[in-house]
Amino acid sequence: MKGLPTKKLDKLIGLCWILAIFLGIFGPYTERAWGQKSGPVDLTTAIADVAQKAMAAVVHIEVTQRVDVPSPVFPFENDPFFRYFFGLPQGPRSYKKEMKGIGTGMIIDGEGHILTNNHVVSGASKIVVKMASGEEFEAKTAGTDPKTDLAVIKINPLKNIPFLAFGNSDRLRVGEWVVAIGNPRGLEQTVTAGIISAKHRTGILDPSGYQDFIQTDAAINPGNSGGPLLNLAGEVIGVNAAIVSESGGFEGIGFAIPSNMALAIADALIKTGKVVRGWLGVNVKELTASLAKSLNLKVIRGTLVAEVVKDGPAEKAGVRRGDVIVSLDGVVVESANDFRNRVAASRVGKKVEIGLLRKGEKILTQAIITAYKPSARLAASELRNKLGVEVKEISVLEARRRRLDSREGLILNKVDPQGPAGRTGLEPGDILYQINNQTVRGLSDYNRIIEQIQGGEEVLLLVRDSRTGEVGYLTLVAQ
Repeated sequence: MKGLPTKKLDKLIGLCWILAIFLGIFGPYTERAWGQKSGPVDLTTAIADVAQKAMAAVVHIEVTQRVDVPSPVFPFENDPFFRYFFGLPQGPRSYKKEMKGIGTGMIIDGEGHILTNNHVVSGASKIVVKMASGEEFEAKTAGTDPKTDLAVIKINPLKNIPFLAFGNSDRLRVGEWVVAIGNPRGLEQTVTAGIISAKHRTGILDPSGYQDFIQTDAAINPGNSGGPLLNLAGEVIGVNAAIVSESGGFEGIGFAIPSNMALAIADALIKTGKVVRGWLGVNVKELTASLAKSLNLKVIRGTLVAEVVKDGPAEKAGVRRGDVIVSLDGVVVESANDFRNRVAASRVGKKVEIGLLRKGEKILTQAIITAYKPSARLAASELRNKLGVEVKEISVLEARRRRLDSREGLILNKVDPQGPAGRTGLEPGDILYQINNQTVRGLSDYNRIIEQIQGGEEVLLLVRDSRTGEVGYLTLVAQ
């Protein structure tokens, strides 16, 4: 067998050398971009390596809240026996009490921004951050987003501080090894490991929230909230947020917010202090097997349009109730939650292509994403967590029945007993007239005022007691 000519052999050797040099220089970058390791992972050291690399950027958060607690005698005020013999005692209905809570956070840049869960810092009057080095800083809230249960707080470090890098959560695979770091039960810098048990879990917390949880069996307990879930490259691929447990402790089912969602929310909170979500003006519902059969669909993919908002972007694009949305910008829509999250994450002003099925016919149309604009009633419902109440406008019949001089104000329709309003003694049926000395004439006034209130802010309310008819002021702390 004849060998290669000398010139050709020299060229081949030269190409091999160029390829070897290229891989030596750019290998780490292509490896990062492709999300692959160059060789098998040694699990005897990988988890320890991740922990050593990430621990310095994981912080312990201690939160102080001032909450209104009912006065000891008032829990019995609705007891007829108590009221008959003792009447209603005079004095304040509640008093303020300081309560402390703990959580975890992760430093995400050199400027001192820390990402955590909204439920960790919501309603805080004081936030103290303890670094892995033992240094302590008082933090201020940069912004919160209850819909995704994320928040950003900020410290002012005196020197350069370590921070974590984010990975691509879309590239995660079920069964992949992950590491969680946090402060469960106050035990600082605790490291646990497990795998990705599932992806795209929904309906875990607030059903109206924007959820797309990663499920993991890495041990997560109270105090872990806001801590990082890391891949074996030491990158954040999730923010630990919740557990499912009968006992209140770890039972193998934990949930984390995907890093891609968390990073987008964090960027918005740092830049503007709020999150502006995209909106198309449609309410969608899950496409079940029975619905798919009745619509003669061969596959159960997409989402059913349940309602189209008048004069919204979708109506202007020709979308109708009963249509099935099967794609958005050429990418298949997997579910109602998938569609909702993708629209919310879209840039305001962006033109998107919507793929529809209508009576078996495929239709393509275009719509322009606008800023989220809920109806006044829906907005009031979404803001209920700040005060722990649901409100409704006073109807003509309601005003007559209560012998009210006007329909100004809002009726407290529901009151969470454990929420800020419930803890101050407010009850369903009470009427809200003012918030922070601003008159509440209807839902639009209520929404405008409540949107401006931050968690932890003291709020002054003017209310009418439904039982006595007395009108007076009280204060509470928004959450």
